Amino acid sequence: MSNRFYAVCGILEIGGKILFVRHTYGPAKERILIPGGYVKENELPTDAIRRELFEETGVSAEADSVFAVQFRTQQWIIVFKLKYISGDPKSDGYENSEVLLLTPDEAVKRGDITNMSRAILNAYINDRDNTLNKGAYRSISLKNEIFEIFGI
Repeated sequence: MSNRFYAVCGILEIGGKILFVRHTYGPAKERILIPGGYVKENELPTDAIRRELFEETGVSAEADSVFAVQFRTQQWIIVFKLKYISGDPKSDGYENSEVLLLTPDEAVKRGDITNMSRAILNAYINDRDNTLNKGAYRSISLKNEIFEIFGI
C-alpha cells in the first residue's frame, strides 16, 4: 500500500550529470524533476528510493546520505544523495516520458524544472557535501526491528 504522507526523492550523479525524469501527470506534468515517489507501508525510506528509482529509470542506486528534508502539514519528503550502482537510464513510459542527464547548472536555468527540484539543486550547487551520512549505530534494545539512522 502506498501513501501520500511519506515521500522520497534522490539526487543521482552519473558522469558528472544529475538524473531527471519528465513527469506525465499531476502538478508536475510535462516538467522535469529529480526522481522519487511514495513510501509503501512497512518500507524504509532508503528501500523506497531504491525501488522508485529503478521502477522509473531502470537504474540501481543506494542512498548514501540525506541531503534535505521538506516538511508540509500533510507530508514530508526526504531528499537523498544517491550512489550509482548500475543501469542505463531509460524512461518507464508511464510515470515519465523522458529521462535526462543534466549538470546542476544546466538544470536550474531551465524553465521546465519544478520549483522544488530547482531549490534542491541550487543548494546542491552551493554545498553538495552538506549531508547527513548513513550511520553504523546499532541499537541494543531494538534487536528485532530494522532501522537506519543518518547523522550519527
